[in-house]
Amino acid sequence: MNLADRYAFLQKELARLEHAYYVLDAPLLPDIEYDRLYRELLEIEAAHPEWITSESLSQRVGGAALKEFDSVEHVVPMLSLNNAFEDAELIAFDRRCREGLNVKQVDYAGELKFDGLAISLRYENGSLVRAATRGDGASGEDVTANIKTVRAIPLRLLGKNIPAVLEVRGEVFMYLEDFLKMNQLAAAQGEKEFANPRNAAAGSLRQLDSKITAKRPLSFFAYGLGALEPQGWLPATHEELLNRYVDLGLPVCTERKVLKSVEDMLAFYHEIEAKRDSLPYDIDGIVYKVNSIAEQNTLGFVSRAPRFALAHKFPAQEALTTVLGIDVQVGRTGAITPVARLAPVEVGGVTVTNATLHNEDEVKRKDVRIGDTVTVRRAGDVIPEVVSVIKERRPKSATEFVMPSRCPVCDSHIERLADEAVARCSGGLFCGAQRKQALIHFAHRRALDIEGLGEKIVDQLVDQNLVRTPADLYRLGFSALANLERMGEKSADNLIQAINQSRDTTLARFIFALGIRHVGETTAKDLANHYQSMHALMDASLEDLLTVKDVGPVVADSIVSFMEEAHNREVIEQLLASGMQLSVEKKVISAALVGKTFVLTGTFPSLSRDQAKDLLEKAGAKVAGSVSKKTDYVVAGTDAGSKLSKAEELGITVIDEQTMLDLLG
Repeated sequence: MNLADRYAFLQKELARLEHAYYVLDAPLLPDIEYDRLYRELLEIEAAHPEWITSESLSQRVGGAALKEFDSVEHVVPMLSLNNAFEDAELIAFDRRCREGLNVKQVDYAGELKFDGLAISLRYENGSLVRAATRGDGASGEDVTANIKTVRAIPLRLLGKNIPAVLEVRGEVFMYLEDFLKMNQLAAAQGEKEFANPRNAAAGSLRQLDSKITAKRPLSFFAYGLGALEPQGWLPATHEELLNRYVDLGLPVCTERKVLKSVEDMLAFYHEIEAKRDSLPYDIDGIVYKVNSIAEQNTLGFVSRAPRFALAHKFPAQEALTTVLGIDVQVGRTGAITPVARLAPVEVGGVTVTNATLHNEDEVKRKDVRIGDTVTVRRAGDVIPEVVSVIKERRPKSATEFVMPSRCPVCDSHIERLADEAVARCSGGLFCGAQRKQALIHFAHRRALDIEGLGEKIVDQLVDQNLVRTPADLYRLGFSALANLERMGEKSADNLIQAINQSRDTTLARFIFALGIRHVGETTAKDLANHYQSMHALMDASLEDLLTVKDVGPVVADSIVSFMEEAHNREVIEQLLASGMQLSVEKKVISAALVGKTFVLTGTFPSLSRDQAKDLLEKAGAKVAGSVSKKTDYVVAGTDAGSKLSKAEELGITVIDEQTMLDLLG
């Protein structure tokens, strides 16, 4: 194969691979192999620049920046659609269509109405020669250079049944996941973030520098037709047109259906509305089109809209309102969340009076002030959020938000660690907002291991004001428990016994049970071994804590802040006074196992995984959660899974429970 033939092959093969990846979502080769072929294409073009055409895939990366966009007159106007917001308007539309066609029943093509930017793509003999925005419907802006960077749009159509002229109408948009990643990257680089995917798509397409557009994750769906030559290419129905687009390599949304009645149309509308929030892109309604092309031509147009089509809009997910105030809420884990109190506004069919502002940094980044006019967004069951501020409407009296220094629930100190965006209440054992979470953690099997004290029981104990802090658990009487819903005498007796048994525990478990932020099981064991008593830990200074194994500045700050809160110290003293017996486990160091890394998998004959882990850690070994080249032993029981396969693949030594016990001595 000579170089020219190789170049032609690479153009065709890379186009096939891009179509599979960007349109069919079915990659045919690993990215590294695609990149190898693409680099080869670029090397050939560098040696023979005269071979480069507008169809070359290398031209997707963008060219020189434009001073302004040229105007393009649409041969076939890009008309807008009439909207329907109520079922009655849809019923009236169907009646007009049937009366206009003098028939009893009309078939409609039902499609999604995308929240993006309408575009017209002109192909001549299969090659993309021009792309234009809708503009005013009669003329738009020439964005050909930018559209060529959108990899979902073919530069050349596939197949053999290609008309001489084909203007494809469709929507440029962003998938929500791509939009989120783009905004996260912009935030990390200190750049401006977009308010929503539609603004991002529109802003990206209207860049004068197509190299910027090339970096934006734009996508495309085809849904309509403009100019066409010859007319005989046109199929009989709209549904067949979309299927023919698929054959040409154009991306078409699969969420579409032929509907034979108003009942079918309403059912499709509600079906899509129900899963709207789980779709990977934003939509704002359903579009119905008379399916027969001949019937479309019979119905024709009125003013600037077709008589044969209708947009059935969903309730708006965004609306404008005013910020009346900014309060803070305390979450189950102590997280302090600023919340905007709003002038009531209907969003997504629901009246919204509050919207989350996430954290202090978000308030500052969006510059939300009391008195501002803001855009509020709500999607399904997601908590409404303030998207952006309309700064042109900001009154002179608007005031900035100041994060409070004390918790509004328990008056404990609010802290924000250096590496965290979220501020938190430090009254973990006392704060009413954190009460349930603190009790559930306290009773966890790796903490005080109070069997029977589950979430439903905790809910009742807190809701009935029987328990305010973990110390109150040890004051519970039999009658109080027996009167709880679904709690019989036997269950109440068992729970009393479990609570009493939990008094005899280890210092490490007790420290872990307190729920100090950043203090996990391993750190709790290190603290217990270092301080030997709870009071010694309570009185430890920041400098002293930094001398403990694996305790860094963040963990030390968290411990000091927790212990400085008078409410927490009071609860700890009450717990100790309730008869807690805190033993300090002494490590039985095994010289043979110190520093060795074990991974546990499967079910063992006599030990639980937790028991096996404790034994290994006491002997000085490390227990990891996954297998790697650094793993020394994998202890495998019955029903061992992928960890065993990984160990065998890496040649790691695999042993059973008995061999592990022999190693432990």
